[in-house]
Amino acid sequence: MLFSGLELSAQAGEWLHVRGANGSGKTSLLRLLAGLSQPAEGEVQWNGEPIEREAQAYRRDMLFLGHHGAVKEELTGAENLELASELDGAELPQAEALSALRRFGLKGREDLPVRFLSAGQKRRVLLARLVTRKAKLWILDEPFTALDTKAVAMLGSLVTEHIAQGGTAVITSHQAVDIPGGKVVEL
Repeated sequence: MLFSGLELSAQAGEWLHVRGANGSGKTSLLRLLAGLSQPAEGEVQWNGEPIEREAQAYRRDMLFLGHHGAVKEELTGAENLELASELDGAELPQAEALSALRRFGLKGREDLPVRFLSAGQKRRVLLARLVTRKAKLWILDEPFTALDTKAVAMLGSLVTEHIAQGGTAVITSHQAVDIPGGKVVEL
């Protein structure tokens, strides 16, 4: 068992920084929070209800970005964003997808298949979903991986903006995270 007796909460306008050594269960915890795994005991709640009870509403309110980039290598960044939106049941106009990619510093690379991008640029394509998907809860597993200093600052600002607008975030990171107001959860 990775952990037991774990109880944590985050309200609108708050974020949690989940920390711990490799193998301590950070990703497993995020998978539980995202509803991708089931807890052996207890439950995960959203708005005071178990997430299974209102699964569609929870999935609509939540965006999970895993440690490994879930992008299709043969598609462009814009096509990846459009596909992800379609899978979420929403339509994403191409202009909005291009704007999100440009915000993440990918201007001039919007039409390249993702396989031609660096690891950091692929990560930026994935993180552009934060702009295009209007989720209340962000669950981000090691979002700063492979990002340069400028992109780390940009992501920190985006999370700060999300929190200031009443959003909630749960983030794992081995790096120090310079985002005000977070609560640390040590595993």
